[in-house]
Amino acid sequence: MAPPKPSSSIKAASIKSPLKYLLLLAFGAAQADDQILQKILVEGSRSNQLGVADSASAGSVTQEELAARTVYRPGEVLEAVPGLVVSQHSGEGKANQFYLRGFNLDHGTDLRTSVDGMPVNQRSHAHGQGWTDLNFLIPELAVRLDYKKGPYSAEEGDFASAGTASVVYASRLLQGVASISAGQNGYGRALLADSVDTSRGSLLYAIEAMHNDGPFTHPDDYQKLNAVLRYSEGYTNNGFNVSLMAYKADWNSTDQIPLRAVQDGQIGRNDAIDSTDGGKAHRYSLSGGWRRTTDDSAFKVNAYIIANLLDLWSNFTYFMDDPLHGDQFAQPDRRVTSGLNASHSWHHHTETGNSETTVGVQLQNDNIFNGLYNTQARRTLSVTRQDHIVESSAGLYVENNTRWDAAFRTVVGARVDGYRFDVQSDLAANSGKANDHLVSPSVSLIYGPWQTAEVYANFGSGFHSNDARGTTITIDPKTGLAANKVTPLVRSRGMELGARTAWLPGLQTSLSLYRLDFDSELVYIGDAGATEAGPPSRRYGVEFSNYYKPLKWLSVDLDLAYARARSRGYEEEGSYIPGAIEGTGQLAVTVDDGGPYSASLKLRYFGPRPLIEDNSVRSKASMTLNGRFGWKIRKNLSLELEAFNITNRRDSAIDYYYESQLKGEAAAVADIHFHPIESRSLRATLVKNF
Repeated sequence: MAPPKPSSSIKAASIKSPLKYLLLLAFGAAQADDQILQKILVEGSRSNQLGVADSASAGSVTQEELAARTVYRPGEVLEAVPGLVVSQHSGEGKANQFYLRGFNLDHGTDLRTSVDGMPVNQRSHAHGQGWTDLNFLIPELAVRLDYKKGPYSAEEGDFASAGTASVVYASRLLQGVASISAGQNGYGRALLADSVDTSRGSLLYAIEAMHNDGPFTHPDDYQKLNAVLRYSEGYTNNGFNVSLMAYKADWNSTDQIPLRAVQDGQIGRNDAIDSTDGGKAHRYSLSGGWRRTTDDSAFKVNAYIIANLLDLWSNFTYFMDDPLHGDQFAQPDRRVTSGLNASHSWHHHTETGNSETTVGVQLQNDNIFNGLYNTQARRTLSVTRQDHIVESSAGLYVENNTRWDAAFRTVVGARVDGYRFDVQSDLAANSGKANDHLVSPSVSLIYGPWQTAEVYANFGSGFHSNDARGTTITIDPKTGLAANKVTPLVRSRGMELGARTAWLPGLQTSLSLYRLDFDSELVYIGDAGATEAGPPSRRYGVEFSNYYKPLKWLSVDLDLAYARARSRGYEEEGSYIPGAIEGTGQLAVTVDDGGPYSASLKLRYFGPRPLIEDNSVRSKASMTLNGRFGWKIRKNLSLELEAFNITNRRDSAIDYYYESQLKGEAAAVADIHFHPIESRSLRATLVKNF
């Protein structure tokens, strides 16, 4: 028998405590649908995590706060996670660069990201392990962003050591939305989204089209088409949904450029060395989820199949390897990813507390075809390597969450992961199979005898997988020399002490001190078609996060983070980790009294970083100020104005230090290579709700 259709007569006002409601959802005692949940989330910007979160660094960002943020590109939605910086060193269609907890996470390694239960990280990717392309994300459909940091959750597996970010899509929209945006630098966007009730459920649809040139001399000409179709029946905790998503894009790239070429006047800050760099991508997915909850148990399962394509052309060294044709290379990647996640929870109630035990299984398979080619103006000159990879994994976890009394609770868990790699390479010596497995325990202790505060102690181990090609390699395909294989799964170990308080009405504060060790920062270097083994590493850090709503119409966010990242053991070249983030900060102020006008400002500080192991070359800090102004022209019609880099600073979005050779140079030159932050720009959006 199908679950009943949610009743539109149920109002959010019937739920007096959002926190109680969320707890009821967790223990399966509420029969609430997405409409109610969304209404609750809209009423309060950042939900109070006391009694809910298992660490000081975990949290949830609501729909209202996400909607109030000013984001230049979809991936910047993740900057709602305190301490996380999202950057870009190339064209708009490329996956972002991520920085968190002393990591330069490249395009996503060690930051496990999911949208609607589907993994975004792509394993054994042509360009970078854990490739996380969020350009298919439609922010207006996001009802919640859940995040965790550190390897302290048995539910989270590969890539989750630094943190996890999970975007939850809506199954129903309270109002339809049609918007059209226009801005400087060739920016334009149109969106149409709504949900309609059927006889048994709800059908949600969204269509997005976008174009952006950016401030670059050779325009990005980023063109994107995006669509979502989702059918759902029942409730959030008793029902099911089926979703289709489709995304397609192509673009030009202004990749990072050498500082010397700008300083001597050869090129401008927004110029490119190789104007033929760029890419095209598509992502098509079919997914579904089903949940069943009773008073004493909860079962959920979701399954997905995703087809991803990327063709990427890059040139970072210009004429160093090939003075005649240049050093451009292509990294094609085509894959089908399929998977299933299922879990069952049992709830037990005692005289002094309660307990929940969850057992879950996670299965994933990637069927991958990728390669590395030498090219000129996107025309293939030679093939460095081509591979067919089948990478399969199975994870089994168990976790117990027990509240022993009103003051003390524990979360104890463990997971075991098994991986199988099968590589068929164009060079037979690099073909082969590999297997690996790891057991990852975790424990969290939470103590809160006070109504307005909790303290946490978290311990756990996690891992990230390495590129499958590195597990079977014997010959470097570029040099022909012998190459060493890498460990398939690399262990991490973390510990964290933290506190959370809401002692002052309207103020939520959290403080966390952490340490995270990796056995080895082994990575596959996609740009070179080879593997590189790094030494073990250790990171210490502190994070301080605040959300203050002193008045109904005013909210202030202040997030500060500092990290120290070093290689462990003696390293002749130095112990600093290139690109490792040290200090970050965000200050956001939002004004909204529910009347016709609203406004927000966000200041982001991205601190300096070592660019070489001995710390003799460092990047400079960057700071950006973005703003947003909203005007409700009438009940269902509003105008939004957004301003980016208001002070028009000439900072870097990202910096690297390596050797390159420009045309006319006699030899390679070690230099800083940077991508500029986008110059000041304005956008206007007209929004019609219906």
